[in-house]
Amino acid sequence: MGRHSHPGPDPVTRAMELTPRADFLPRAARRFVDQDRALEIGYGATNSQPSTVRAMLELLAARPGDRVLDVGSGSGWTTAILARLVGPEGSVLGVELEEPLVRRSAAALAGMPNARVRVAVPGALGSPEDGPFDRILVSAATNTVPQDLLDQLAPEGAMVLPLAGRLVRITHEGRETAPGHYQFVPLR
Repeated sequence: MGRHSHPGPDPVTRAMELTPRADFLPRAARRFVDQDRALEIGYGATNSQPSTVRAMLELLAARPGDRVLDVGSGSGWTTAILARLVGPEGSVLGVELEEPLVRRSAAALAGMPNARVRVAVPGALGSPEDGPFDRILVSAATNTVPQDLLDQLAPEGAMVLPLAGRLVRITHEGRETAPGHYQFVPLR
């Protein structure tokens, strides 16, 4: 058996393994860290369940060097996983409406120079002034595709969002729907 007979885990699995969920949870939620469910992180926000995060990130297919927008970055956990997926030559910007969550996630992201979070501008989706983005991850539910976010997507880019309870990957050419149904806090 040669050295290459045992391929390592896929990039998403590896990035998740390198990014412990507990590091991004408030102390009270950490005892539930091993449960595959969404956990309350305060301010009406949740830290998505790991199987959902995995499904979203696999569908998103972020690549080394990508510029990524993480809408509804919450605890910063997905922002950190995305930063590992895009590597040092890529960058991830997380936007979150709740300033206390931004402060907490910024502290958790310290030491990851390719990841940053900031308070979202109320009434503005994403970060138009920082686009275009190669990938956009939206961790909040909507029933329509937000045109504001589509406008921030690079020509060859892809966006993954929970659309009417389904995970959907949208490109400028079309859309792909993943199996299963998902619940998220609403996009606002």
